[in-house]
Amino acid sequence: MNQLLIDYLFKTKAIRVCPKNKPFWYTSGRIGPYYVNTHFLFGSEDKANAFLTDINKLKEDELSCSHEIQKISKGNYQTDEIYKGTMDALVTYIKEHIDISEIDLISGGERRDWFFSFMVAELLDKPHITLFKDLSAVVYKNGESVMAGNYHGENVLHIADLITTASSYERAWVPAIKNLGAFMKWSLVVVDRLQGGEEVLTGLGVESHALVDIDKQVFVKAKESGYIDGSQLDLVLDYMMDSESSMKRFLENNPNFLSEALAGDDKTAQRARLLVENDFYQVSTFFKY
Repeated sequence: MNQLLIDYLFKTKAIRVCPKNKPFWYTSGRIGPYYVNTHFLFGSEDKANAFLTDINKLKEDELSCSHEIQKISKGNYQTDEIYKGTMDALVTYIKEHIDISEIDLISGGERRDWFFSFMVAELLDKPHITLFKDLSAVVYKNGESVMAGNYHGENVLHIADLITTASSYERAWVPAIKNLGAFMKWSLVVVDRLQGGEEVLTGLGVESHALVDIDKQVFVKAKESGYIDGSQLDLVLDYMMDSESSMKRFLENNPNFLSEALAGDDKTAQRARLLVENDFYQVSTFFKY
């Protein structure tokens, strides 16, 4: 299962590794050699982006959107091999690691969790709690939606695309479930970036599960399968060992990279300025802005 999912992640470019001398710019203003867009497992980047566009329109009507999102998800499940394989892997994992009889409800948060949570709920025949960023919630089952009422300690399994530091759980999803009188007992994500999210969930009383941990073995297997080359693997492994030091060395050894970014398109220049202004990688010691 793990190798199959790694194939899916690289085939759809849900995990993308940069060329040797062109790290990606992250929103924070930091740089790194790879990024993860788990929702591309909907089948492709284009299909995922189209679904996000649909979701953005549909979610304006909280009561009706669950049925429409579920309909699109199910249609894709029936026609897309990669999406079906991913959903079947999630369900298989749940059956092997969690007592299904203890799960009362499945939840998913706005927006990318919904790529996966609706189909898990249908395949397990459980009601779906559609969570919104404002902490409102709708419960959907068998084509009908109602505003979420009061529960009495029912157990919830939250399905998400990705976990990094679990900030969305801490800020929104766990409090939203608690507000309903239910209890988020488990979380299952497709990808765990291993950036402290599991520890945060443990502190919140949530049992953390993931199909794929983004560790060095993922990239070693990707190299063996021909998805990345040796220079890309070396850059990723160096980054995973010490992200700060590895990117500082890169900037020192490639002085034009930052200069070109500052003079680049608006989005890149904005992120480059964040790097300089926040003195990430102690850039002030070797770069004059």
